[in-house]
Amino acid sequence: MIKTTKSYFDLEDGQLYYETAGEGIPLVLAHAAFLDSRMFDASWERLAKHFHVIRYDMRGFGKSSPVMGPLSRRNDLDRLLTHLNVTQAHMVGCSLSGEIGLDLALEQPHRFKSLTLVGSTPSGFQLQGEPPRYMLEMFDAMQHGDIDRSNELQIRIWLDGEHREASQVDSTLRKNALEMNRIPVAQNTFFISDMQPANPLDPPAITRLEAVNCPTLIVTGSLDHPEILRAADEMVNRIPNARKTIIESTGHVPSFEQPDTFVKLLMDFLSRIN
Repeated sequence: MIKTTKSYFDLEDGQLYYETAGEGIPLVLAHAAFLDSRMFDASWERLAKHFHVIRYDMRGFGKSSPVMGPLSRRNDLDRLLTHLNVTQAHMVGCSLSGEIGLDLALEQPHRFKSLTLVGSTPSGFQLQGEPPRYMLEMFDAMQHGDIDRSNELQIRIWLDGEHREASQVDSTLRKNALEMNRIPVAQNTFFISDMQPANPLDPPAITRLEAVNCPTLIVTGSLDHPEILRAADEMVNRIPNARKTIIESTGHVPSFEQPDTFVKLLMDFLSRIN
């Protein structure tokens, strides 16, 4: 069993909880904005056999401090990596954290040796058409402080997805997602911090995807929302040295739903990078 070190990194206005394990090239695992670092439990030890893996809870999630106002999440990530003396790493970002990683890669081209973007959209990407089902109902529940209802609806949106009902998703996976998501819902993380984040990348990533200078793997679930799939196509068509993989029978976070498949894909991608 590989030893995992658990720590906190102090910021001026809070703390980031993070874990590290293994040796070798750093590999950062960053969670989706309805889960936390536990979403990588099933792949953690396998990846730690090959890399120095780092995972953390964004502020307002998991064991990290609640948010106090708008913040720059890419700045938090940058400061954590600086604290850990990581000058260059492979980056795996899921959903919002994929956007964060892509922004940081454009802002600091030396930061990442590769990018793996899972169910992500680039900053500045404009969603078209109807919002995901349950979205308006979920916002209403959040505004009325209905934590249980908000939690359930977010999992319907981001885990179950457009094409499945709750009964069609693994019950243990769903239970774990509800447990993780309840923390940011109860802390009102989205409305306090992420509705209008501080210091957004300017110009946003969507206007300069051609400037990404590291190998990029774009991963989507076949059952994800059509706009997420459109964003994946936009990125693979415009980012140099990018490739796309679709994991069948999964929704917004295929790395969480099918960790065995994801680890195999990731290892194959990273093995090709010098």
